Amino acid sequence: MTRKRRRLYTLLACGIGLGSAAALALSAFHDNLVFFVAPSDLAAQAGRGRTLRLGGLVEAGSVQKATISGQPASRFRITDGQASVEVTYAGILPDLFREGQGVVTLGSLQPDGTFRGTEVLAKHDETYMPKDVAEALKRTGRWRPEQGAPPPASTWNTMDSHRTGG
Repeated sequence: MTRKRRRLYTLLACGIGLGSAAALALSAFHDNLVFFVAPSDLAAQAGRGRTLRLGGLVEAGSVQKATISGQPASRFRITDGQASVEVTYAGILPDLFREGQGVVTLGSLQPDGTFRGTEVLAKHDETYMPKDVAEALKRTGRWRPEQGAPPPASTWNTMDSHRTGG
């Protein structure tokens, strides 16, 4: 074998090794990506079984708490004003969790249409709204920053399109 051919084989082996390492790294990265969706986007997507971040406001009157096998469990609805999704969560809810507040829930959509949360994050004060939630509310037309602060969350399920300008 000539020196030129040996160099070519070495380069090919290094290229294949580097390509394989890059493919494995990208594959691992893809599995760890978690996308944010609003309830109205979730209905349009086929995201069943995939880990997602569902964000919106806790619908007024929807929170139900129970204890199952000695562990706290909760059931509530998250809305973005257009659609709402039933969420089930086993665990202790954050102290700031309450109806009408913004939340982001990590979990997956189940075959029966409910969202099984594995983690619930609540906003930390009255003026803070997660960036992803704010963008989803702007996109759905439920909040227009140029018109002022967002309307109270308790009114979002009753708002009709002529009051939001949509």
